[in-house]
This record gives sequence, C-alpha cells and structure tokens, in this order.
Amino acid sequence: MNKQRLLIVDDDIETLKLLQLIFMKYYHVNIADNGVDALEIVSIQKPDLILMDILMPDLDGYEVCRRIKADQSTKDIPVIFITGLLEADKMIKGFEVGGIDYLIKPLNTDVAIARIKAHMAHKREKELLKENIRLREDVERITRHDLKSPLSLIFNVPGMMKKENNLTEEQIDLLDNMSLASHKLLDMINLSLDLHKMEQGSYTIFPMSVDIIAILNDILFENRRSIESSNITVLIYVDQKPVNQGADFKITGEPFLIYTMLSNLFKNALEASPENETITISMETNPLPTIEIHNQGAVPEEIRDTFFEKYVTSGKKSANGLGTYSSQLIMKTMGGGITMETSQENGTRLRIIFPQII
Repeated sequence: MNKQRLLIVDDDIETLKLLQLIFMKYYHVNIADNGVDALEIVSIQKPDLILMDILMPDLDGYEVCRRIKADQSTKDIPVIFITGLLEADKMIKGFEVGGIDYLIKPLNTDVAIARIKAHMAHKREKELLKENIRLREDVERITRHDLKSPLSLIFNVPGMMKKENNLTEEQIDLLDNMSLASHKLLDMINLSLDLHKMEQGSYTIFPMSVDIIAILNDILFENRRSIESSNITVLIYVDQKPVNQGADFKITGEPFLIYTMLSNLFKNALEASPENETITISMETNPLPTIEIHNQGAVPEEIRDTFFEKYVTSGKKSANGLGTYSSQLIMKTMGGGITMETSQENGTRLRIIFPQII
C-alpha cells in the first residue's frame, strides 16, 4: 500500500526537522517553514493530512487552515494544529476554522504518532468508501446498459412467431405476456438509469399530456390476480364522481414516469390492504391536480417517519425499499410531491400533487 502524505508546517526549523525525522518512517513527509509555502505545497501535492503550528509570521496557522478549507479541491484535507497555547478560546478558534485536533507542545512522540495514525486511517477509510460507492455505481450502470442488448432479441421473438398464423389462442396469450414482460424489464432498466440522473439533479423532463385513467386501467389489469385473490374492491373517482367509460383526467408529465410512480404506490396499497377491503383512488382537478390512494391498512410505526426514504421497508421479504422513494423522487423531478397520512383507525392515504393540468 502506498504511503500517505503528511505535510508539517512550523516556523521553528529545529522542531520541523525533528518532526520530519519522527514521521518519515510512516509517511511521505513534506515540510514548510511558513504559511505561503505550505499553501503552495497543498495546492500541488494534496497531502493526506497537515500537521501545522499556529503561531507563524505573515500567515498564522488559522489563516492557512481557513484558506485550505475555502478551496473545494483541498477542503477535505484534515488539519491538526500544534500549539503551546492552552487557552480555550484559542483552541475553539482552531476548530472553527476547520481543524480536527490539537497536539500540545512539547509533543509526546508516542501520543502524536498514535493520534496522527488514527486520523490517517479514518481518512483512508472515507476515501475507500467513496471509491467503493463510485465503483458500485459504475458497475450498476454498465450492467444495466449491457442488459439492453439481449432484451432486443426477446422483443422480436413474439412478433416473429405470431406472423406464422398457426398458433393457438393460448400460445398467442403466452407470447403477449412475454412481450409485456420484456417491455416491463426494459422499462425497469431505463428507470434505474433515470433515477440516478434524478438523484444527481441532471434529469431533463419532456412533459406531455398524460391520460391517468388509461394508466390506472393498465395497472389494475396487471394486478388483477392479486386483487381477486384478496377480494379487494377498487373504487375510482374523478371530482367526487365514480369513473365511467367516458371519464377524463389528464395531467402534464412523462407517461412512463407517471405510470411507474402510480404502479409502485398502488402495489404498495394493495400489499398493505387487509383482505375483503376497499382501495379508493380519488382524483381532483382543482386547485391543483391531485390523486389520493387510500387503503385500510396502516403503515408500521417504525417506518412512518422514513416512509419515503431509500431502502426503507417493513415486513416484506421481497421488497427492496425503493418503491415509495422512487415515487417521491419522480414527483419532485416533475415539480410535484407526495404526502402520507396513516393511522390504525383511518388507514393510509397517499396524496399525489401535480404542478399543473392540461
């Protein structure tokens, strides 16, 4: 493993040489006897830690530390002050400008080595954690991208086989299910890439008119078996009137994102609803377009405060804790939001608020 870099700054040459001799066994050591030279070394070499005297001519240790912390490229470098000053206000000032620790002169060599080793180890752990996160995200993005290629073959198979006109109704139904499943898988891959952009704040919305009634009908059809097996009744209202065949409720947004959001929230309500109960979906056009999804189940107390946070789930073996998180993120990206109210007496009500209506 490469040695970490330590910069020692002190205007006392004898102290500087002594500290260099002590620490060169453990680290690559650079030295500076004034603040100006220290800042130049920091800008070029980016040491892993700085051990710095406070009282120096021209630029004292406080000012050097303040400038280091003001620079985005160096602000994360830990600074430990060396001082003979024991006044509390002086020590507080050091922490205020960004220092993380103090060593008091005259230095106890063993204590100094131990404390610097601890801070160096902590910094390396943080760097490894950041690198692991970056690596994981890169691998996930590459994997998602590479999954698209074999999917293109699956897309084409059902259409090619149906052209033969020699299939039974059961076979055609199976091919249709295969086509639907492959499209859903592609949608999941695309969404995972889109969510990453949303988290980074780099996603660009391409809004259009979206027919919510049509989307809800698709979601109900896809979940029909679960609805039937639990004997759940689903009621849909627009402006307090039951939905009929000619009902209309359109909002501005991206169709796939809205479908994904509503599908996640409906499935969440379906899983939480007691059997033989009712799920009610109510849509209102004024003052802003809203959709409320209500079921008689209550959100567990231990996750109520973190309901929309990433990876939060309770009592669901196959859940990944991304459904409500991604739904909230989608709505924020589109300029809206989601609220949740829950209690044992009244069940759970999710209120989805859109920014405008077409």
